[in-house]
Order: sequence, then C-alpha cells, then structure tokens
Amino acid sequence: MNDAVVFLVAEDDSGHFALTKRCLHRGGFANEILWFADGEELLGFLSGDGAGDVRQVGTDYVLLLDICMPKVDGLEILERLKGDCEHADIPVIVVTTSDAPANIMRCRKLGCDGYVTKPLGENLIEAIMSVFSNSRYIA
Repeated sequence: MNDAVVFLVAEDDSGHFALTKRCLHRGGFANEILWFADGEELLGFLSGDGAGDVRQVGTDYVLLLDICMPKVDGLEILERLKGDCEHADIPVIVVTTSDAPANIMRCRKLGCDGYVTKPLGENLIEAIMSVFSNSRYIA
C-alpha cells in the first residue's frame, strides 16, 4: 500500500465519517485522512479557494465521495472533477447508501473509479486496492 496517498473523505454525516475512518484503519491504511462535511468545502480545498487547507501540488489523493451532500452534491463534484484536466486524475470512489442501478450507471458514466454501498467493510478496501492496482499508486 502507498502510505503517501492522502484520503479525502467528502461525507456530511460525522458518524459515517467516523465509520469510514475506522474501516480504513482496520483495512491497514495508516494514510492521512482529510474530512469535508460538504461539497463546497471539498471544492475549495481542491481549487485553493477554500478557507481551510488547500490541495498540495505533487501530493496524491484518493477521494471517497458521498453522493447526498449539502451545498454541492457528489454527482456535481464527480462531474466537475472528471471534466477538469487539473483534477481528472484524482481517483474517485463513490461511497453511498444507494445501490440503484441508475445511480451506479450515472456515476460510472461520469468517470468514478469505484462504487461502494454502505455499510462499509471489505467492499471499501477492495475498491481502494483496485484503484491502487490500476493506477500510478502501485507501491
């Protein structure tokens, strides 16, 4: 595993964020994890226009993205990221409660690198390992 990768978790529910973090740790990841409670915070981080931390050039990120979030929803974020050459290379794993085929198909068409339904467990770890094995993150 590549410990230099930073996980970005866009999740509006603090309890779900805590579960995601616990799942990552149980899966053996000791990576830095940054939490964004809404889509606007995440976009501010990525663009450098946010009030808090900003994306560091040269740092590799993997985004774990909830679909239903306030201010800017996950589908709009996914569409923006994959349509922007500066951010298109950030792997995005959608993490959601919906297993509706229409949602899965839409996320795949928008360019997500993985789609995981809650509750989280091995399904999240498998999606992350797939991203790592199919990208420049091979350690």
